[in-house]
Amino acid sequence: MANTKNSNKKPKFSPYWIYAIILAVFFGIQIFSGGFGGQNGNETTPADFFSFLKDGDVKNVEIVNNREARVYLTTEASQKEIHKKTRPGGMFPSVGPVPNYRFEFGDLKLFQEEINKINQENNLNVPIAFKTESNAWGEFLISLLPFILIIGVWIFIMRRMSAGGSGGAGGQIFNIGKSKAKLFDEKTDTKTSFKDVAGLEGAKEEVQEIVDFLKFPEKYTSLGGKIPKGALLVGPPGTGKTLLAKAVAGEAKVPFFSLSGSDFVEMFVGVGASRVRDLFKQAKEKSPSIIFIDEIDAIGRARGKANFSGSNDERENTLNQLLTEMDGFGTNTNVIVLAATNRADVLDGALMRAGRFDRQIYVDLPDVRERKEIFEVHLRPLKKDDSLDIEFLAKQTPGFSGADIANVCNEAALIAARKGKKSVNKQDFLDAVDRIVGGLEKKNKIITPEEKRAVAFHEAGHATISWMLEHAAPLVKVTIVPRGRSLGAAWYLPEERLIVRPEQMLDEMCAALGGRAAEKVIFDKISTGALSDLEKVTKQARAMVTIYGLSDQVGNLTYYDSSGQSEYGFTKPYSEQTAELIDKEISAIIEEQYQRAIKILEANKDKLTQLAEVLLEKEVIFKDNLEKIFGKRKFEKAETLQIDSESPALSAADEEE
Repeated sequence: MANTKNSNKKPKFSPYWIYAIILAVFFGIQIFSGGFGGQNGNETTPADFFSFLKDGDVKNVEIVNNREARVYLTTEASQKEIHKKTRPGGMFPSVGPVPNYRFEFGDLKLFQEEINKINQENNLNVPIAFKTESNAWGEFLISLLPFILIIGVWIFIMRRMSAGGSGGAGGQIFNIGKSKAKLFDEKTDTKTSFKDVAGLEGAKEEVQEIVDFLKFPEKYTSLGGKIPKGALLVGPPGTGKTLLAKAVAGEAKVPFFSLSGSDFVEMFVGVGASRVRDLFKQAKEKSPSIIFIDEIDAIGRARGKANFSGSNDERENTLNQLLTEMDGFGTNTNVIVLAATNRADVLDGALMRAGRFDRQIYVDLPDVRERKEIFEVHLRPLKKDDSLDIEFLAKQTPGFSGADIANVCNEAALIAARKGKKSVNKQDFLDAVDRIVGGLEKKNKIITPEEKRAVAFHEAGHATISWMLEHAAPLVKVTIVPRGRSLGAAWYLPEERLIVRPEQMLDEMCAALGGRAAEKVIFDKISTGALSDLEKVTKQARAMVTIYGLSDQVGNLTYYDSSGQSEYGFTKPYSEQTAELIDKEISAIIEEQYQRAIKILEANKDKLTQLAEVLLEKEVIFKDNLEKIFGKRKFEKAETLQIDSESPALSAADEEE
């Protein structure tokens, strides 16, 4: 029986015979072109030939194709000791006379003249014969070589296709329908663990429970619990969603499949759905297992929205297959799906329902305590100064994500290395935040004295208003050194508020308009320098009216759609009369704060001028400079961070375009 089975087996394919044929062709070319065996004589040089000619050793010379000379020696000369080693021989017997030497020369006319000259000087008569040769066999074999290569590649492709056909979805050419997921298992060296994930305590607890369930399922199943089928990590970019997934891969002692949502997308129809099937097939074979899909919004967008051309049919088919695999007939509960996105509002409702993604884990921007933990993680590989205060750094980076903090640490190390320091100190980190938030300093930028004076008063206006108002963010640093696209910038250290009141928003708008108000008060002219300020206050005023319902005229209404799938389409969700009312209300709010800023600056015009002159002199001023001119801030809170001029705190910059 065993012999029968063996006799039915197909002989194993070996591609080496293709290479053997190609080598045989090259071998044949060499043989038929005279490349083996010395059948066309031994190599020499024109100088040696002329020496042999003068000695009378040459019987005749044959010139082939006007570029090669073949030398035949006399019978007496061939017996000389110097020529004995040049007797022709080879692998194959020769037909006809065989030259003793051969060589290539340059210009034919000069070569002939030199031979005639030696003949005359030495009273010789060595004849010269001309011959034209064509290697028919060599040319024939060379012409066959491209066809042999094409046939070899075709056979190789066909063998690959037939080999892939036994793998189900891999039967398509080059296995295009197979999943591109990268497999991590207990044997894979995955070094990331939950210890490397700073902050994110709530999110870590959620995903850690999934890992714990896979390790100790009886702990939960004994009480009748079921493992969640999926968990969706949602949050702004850079907050650590993918890092959490890497930690799961490092902690879980089960197979972990990782891929991106775009890995399913292909130009060929049906490939995405095929890859989904193959992915879940592999995961079920290795269950219990975890599948992680990064940027799932690439395939998980809501179906049927703005489908004018039918171009998203392939993506919808991929999504349909994913929905079926996650919760449909024949699904396996031992496969858990983790996914990450920063655009949960565009995902399909069927994908978000319980039974597919049972949990939505929101990964938010870190607070000051979590930023301190993140700094501790990213400072480990750095050679930092012993006096570095990590809590100070955490307070100087409000609104920074984990990725931003990693960038700050790396930039600080680069700045310290650029300055030739042995360690990274606090000033390097502050310079790094400066660089990231405001851009690179451009001290050599050409700016006229008049423009520089206008920028100085503009920035001094921001500083004055923010110092005078209770709810404006405390000023930290003002500079008129150009950075990035801005001619000047003001840094603030805003409070980390969970709720914002109208008076706080209005004070911030007034401070933002302080630059343009200062230009009006001092020069009685305004400029284009307030572009970013106007953009900022316009967005704030529109949000007050249309989103937060903080307008007396419009009332307690909001036109914000948190799902991102407004039923109104391209039409506005309010009438034309309401649109006019909204426009008037936004304009009134901005104009009111602008006039308020002008009144404050007119009342403090002498201090504004004094501050601008200091700024023109030093180019960079800090909090203590404002205290000398304005006195201590009336609204200073006890918990507000105190900053001196040697170590300024840096946060978000207010840029002047």
